[in-house]
Amino acid sequence: MKSSWLFTLLLFLLGMPILLQAEEITVAAASDLSFVFREVVTRFERETGNTVKLSFGSSGNFYSQIENGAPYDLFFSADVDYPKKLEAAGLVEPGSLYSYAWGRLVLWAPSDSRVEVQQGLKCLLGSHVRKIAIANPAHAPYGRAAEAALKREGLYEKVAGKLVLGENISQTAHFVETGNADAGLIALSLALAPELKAKGKYDLVDPKLYPRIVQAAVIIKSSRKKQTAQRFLEFLKSPAISALMKQYGFESPGDGER
Repeated sequence: MKSSWLFTLLLFLLGMPILLQAEEITVAAASDLSFVFREVVTRFERETGNTVKLSFGSSGNFYSQIENGAPYDLFFSADVDYPKKLEAAGLVEPGSLYSYAWGRLVLWAPSDSRVEVQQGLKCLLGSHVRKIAIANPAHAPYGRAAEAALKREGLYEKVAGKLVLGENISQTAHFVETGNADAGLIALSLALAPELKAKGKYDLVDPKLYPRIVQAAVIIKSSRKKQTAQRFLEFLKSPAISALMKQYGFESPGDGER
């Protein structure tokens, strides 16, 4: 009985260093990552023993929050400009800026919709298309991409009265999913997510119609868990996670020019 107790104690003591080293980091992530990052985090937690608290939203709103001292450890933006502004302001860990993916824009509509997305953006001119959802260009990079694509195609003025603005790209997709918009310009990563793939149809927007969506991450300078934050960044660079990101439609910055 005594030897059994000693054996249990020994196992506990051997496990203590791992328990003491485990940390929880808080990650602010753009909404286009809302599906893939849940899987990324599950794998990271299983492999490292650390935990990750995810917050999803628009990149611009996160930028403002971090400027005002929000206690995030990592910021994954849907574009590189917000992280660069934080870097210029001295609010990020020097050398931590990392471009982790290129995003893609798609035209998305419910599966049973009359909207013929395969015709491209011009289908939005149809009289049966009453509401078109895009993310708010004021603080969402995908919203700026959508606006740029519509203008480049000469459609923006014609459809401006139909536009409804989502707070972020996930809310934008939700507007279409729930019937509050007939079609939407959303992230490919959302259109490919299992939760939405069966509910809708999509067509890739020509990438020449909008500036490349270069997505970037930074470690926040005020973080007290920089080692774990860096470990999460390194985990994202692993071949398995790179392959997972590609499954959700993210291009790797190392894939070459378009």
